[in-house]
This record gives sequence, structure tokens and C-alpha cells, in this order.
Amino acid sequence: MDEISIRPAKPEDAAAVNRALRQLSEDMGDEHRARDADISRFCFGPEPVFHALLAQAADGSIVGVAAYSPFFSTVYGSVGIYVSDLWVAEQARGKRLGLKLLAAVRAAGLEAWEASFLKLNVYHDNPKALAFYKRTGFINTNDTQYLTLAGEAFEALGTVGTNGYQAG
Repeated sequence: MDEISIRPAKPEDAAAVNRALRQLSEDMGDEHRARDADISRFCFGPEPVFHALLAQAADGSIVGVAAYSPFFSTVYGSVGIYVSDLWVAEQARGKRLGLKLLAAVRAAGLEAWEASFLKLNVYHDNPKALAFYKRTGFINTNDTQYLTLAGEAFEALGTVGTNGYQAG
């Protein structure tokens, strides 16, 4: 387990990315709805909406994953990187792999989009993750709050009308 490399995920890694993200969901007690086909489409399709890095042990096993996406901030006047998922296998914890994955996300975002900051969310009931992120240098921003529109409320928004807007 000493030799761990971090690399961008490739299309043939879709199932491995999903297995790692499923393990994160299980660790967090979350439902995991993503299928391998979803990872293939949204990470490796013609218009990817997220990117993934894999941490791979010398024996080929996947021991970490980071999923991330670019976004533009008018406040910063630059691109930021939203880290939606970060997972390190239990047997690889304590080796600074989470920090190395975040550093690799930073490097990839800097190269691809000239990104200048990272943003992520952490569950309130996950004090170990919160402590890790604070040690890394992340700060709470009390001037904003993460909100989600999903399910019936998301569907209801579709009934409002778009004044002629058509996707595509």
C-alpha cells in the first residue's frame, strides 16, 4: 500500500469510479443512485459535467477518488473547482492521500481552467472530514448557505415557463 499513484480517470474506469463513489455513499449512509452508465455519460461523454481522479495502489486496487467540476465565480472573477466527492479507502487513510487528491484536483483545475480556488461541502455530522478540511486550510463561509432544489420542487419549476428558451 506504500506505492499509490494518482491519475485522471479514463472511460474504461467508469465502473471503478462508480464503485469508489458507491463506497463513499455507503460510508456516509447515503443512497447511491448512480449507475456505471451514468458515470460513463457524465464523466466521459461528449460534454462531461464532471471529472474524476483515481488513487491506485501498486496492486491495481482503487483506494481513492476525487470527483470535481469547474464553475465561474463573479465574486472571484475566476474559475473555481467544486469538489463534489472525495473518498479514501479505510486501508489507505493516514497516508495524506486525501490531501494529495485535493492537490491533484488543484493542479488539474489550474491547468485546464486557470482555476484559483476550491469549494466543497461537508456534512455537519462528519467531524473527522470537517477537521481534515480545516487542517487543510478550508474555511467556513457564513455569508452563503448551500441550498438544494430537487424532486417535486425541481419538477414544479419546469411548469413556470421559459419565455421561449429552448435548450440545445
